[in-house]
Amino acid sequence: MKKLLSVLLACVLLALALSLGSCGAKKEKILIYTSAEDFRVDLLRSMLKEKFPQYDVTIEYMSTGDHAAKLIAEGTATACDITYDLEYGYLTVLEKANGLADLSGIADFSLYPEEIVHGTHYLPEVRNGGAVIVNTELLAEKGLPEPASYEDLLKPEYKSLVSMANPKSSGTGYMFLLNLVNARGEEAAFSYFDKLSENVLAFTSSGSGPVNALLQKEAAVGLGMTSQAVQKINTNGAPFKILFFPEGSPYSMYGQAIIRGKETREAVVEVFRYISTEVSRRMCEQFYPELIFKDTDYTKKIKNFPQGIVYGDMKNSTPEEKERLLAKWTH
Repeated sequence: MKKLLSVLLACVLLALALSLGSCGAKKEKILIYTSAEDFRVDLLRSMLKEKFPQYDVTIEYMSTGDHAAKLIAEGTATACDITYDLEYGYLTVLEKANGLADLSGIADFSLYPEEIVHGTHYLPEVRNGGAVIVNTELLAEKGLPEPASYEDLLKPEYKSLVSMANPKSSGTGYMFLLNLVNARGEEAAFSYFDKLSENVLAFTSSGSGPVNALLQKEAAVGLGMTSQAVQKINTNGAPFKILFFPEGSPYSMYGQAIIRGKETREAVVEVFRYISTEVSRRMCEQFYPELIFKDTDYTKKIKNFPQGIVYGDMKNSTPEEKERLLAKWTH
């Protein structure tokens, strides 16, 4: 009897020890650097927490410039495993520095339109498009026609009624500059903006400035972000109309990637695949619906979002070209 009790006690103690050992096991850590807005970080965090309770996923926010500078400085020795929501120009720099993993055996590149796939080391995550947005009420009050081209904005009746972000301080402003450089040639584009400056109320420091100027009726025409204009229409009832001229909608691309060497960890690959598919689709559906995936038109899911957007020529979207063009910008 005593022998049986001893055996039972030993089994109980062994089970308890195993249980305590498993409870004390450390979760595998995954670190993500991001420059996404708070509301998108919140969604990213909640989806990862629900999908991967077995991992300790940390999301560290920093501005785009700091995000890129940190990864460039740290190289593959960085603690970061996944970079999320970084501009394509910076991702190109990291790719050239051999800092990003080759995603050829990890991602399905056929999901995306060819024009937004730049190699095999990063994936599209957000397309942030621009448009010429007008406040229809203010145009009516001023007795002004709706502009049909960029040339219309040079007419004297639009003096001090146009708002544009400064390309030197805003990615939104820069994408309009690059779009016209590609569409018309460098000299013609800079000549145009020299003339346009005479009608610009102010070159705002941020990309949201033009839409805010429209909302406050400080300007009648704004070169701004399509998604922000739609948001103001839907949440504020703003009397906006979104226009696209023959040069097409300018846009900026943001992407996601795995740091080179981190693709050897199955947990990192598993999390990245989920982010680049399920999380990205949810982000498109809720916040930035412009074309990323070929199989789904998410613009139809957001009220008042323009349909059938024709995008402009955004070639040469590199840090070197940006630095060169901005050195010429004098406004």
